[in-house]
Amino acid sequence: MASQRDVKQRIESVRNIRKITRAMEMVAAARLRRAEQRIAHLRPYAGAIHRITRQAAEAAGREVSSLPILQQHESEQNVAILLVTADRGLAGAFNSQILRAGIRAAQEHEDEGRQVAFYASGRRGVSSLTFRKREPARGYVGFTERPAYANAREIAQDLITAYIDGDIDRVEIFYNGYVSPLVQEVRRETLLPLQQATILEAQEAEGEGEESDSGHHALVEYEPDPEAILQRLVPDYVEISVFRSLLESSASELGARMTAMRNASENAGEVIEDLTLEMNRARQAEITQEIMEVVAGAESLV
Repeated sequence: MASQRDVKQRIESVRNIRKITRAMEMVAAARLRRAEQRIAHLRPYAGAIHRITRQAAEAAGREVSSLPILQQHESEQNVAILLVTADRGLAGAFNSQILRAGIRAAQEHEDEGRQVAFYASGRRGVSSLTFRKREPARGYVGFTERPAYANAREIAQDLITAYIDGDIDRVEIFYNGYVSPLVQEVRRETLLPLQQATILEAQEAEGEGEESDSGHHALVEYEPDPEAILQRLVPDYVEISVFRSLLESSASELGARMTAMRNASENAGEVIEDLTLEMNRARQAEITQEIMEVVAGAESLV
């Protein structure tokens, strides 16, 4: 059994750790409120961009244009996967679940004969891919807790350039969608080519609500033509999609860290209680030993 002094030192160490975890929980909670506000402000704008892009793509038809950014490649042999992770850990399964989903998707593509190029946002994603011998084509670090639009533009421009140059034929993105501080869901979206983008797939779920009372879609006249509009919209659509994923991931990271630190603080409290009981038992054992020594000394004198 450990001595009373050793147990007391362990209790003090756990108390110091609990102070740190409580402080980290409070910081994450304060930052989470600001992150929620940023998401609330962006979601209507992002939704409008997606809706307009989808409608213009429908008006232009499946063969939207011969422009490189709008042209679907004949084959999809090279797939880019963007993993949106965090710069830091201590957030439960936040990073690991994105990495598992991305690696699993990459394995599926490779089993079908495709080549996969990883793009990673966040030090955790970059370092984990490097450790797994899957060196990312590009890594973006240093901004995951408070991303700026310039960060999203940098990522989007790299992906668009690679798509136009023919280095990649498809772009998929994996990120943690923010539902609540306790719930974050892994989302997988297709950004390019536009003909297979997630915004077009969403039409089946939303299309019923866009029809008029007579059951027909409203007629829209485009000036300039839909292809010219798409030429301007698609880069914005990619940037907004990446920026939204960064903001969603940022809020999810803070929510996951707040929950993880709260659980750690509660666990530390339980450990302190167990150690306190152990310290009391050690004190009783020491007192008993002292009494035995006194009794033995008294008997020897008799």
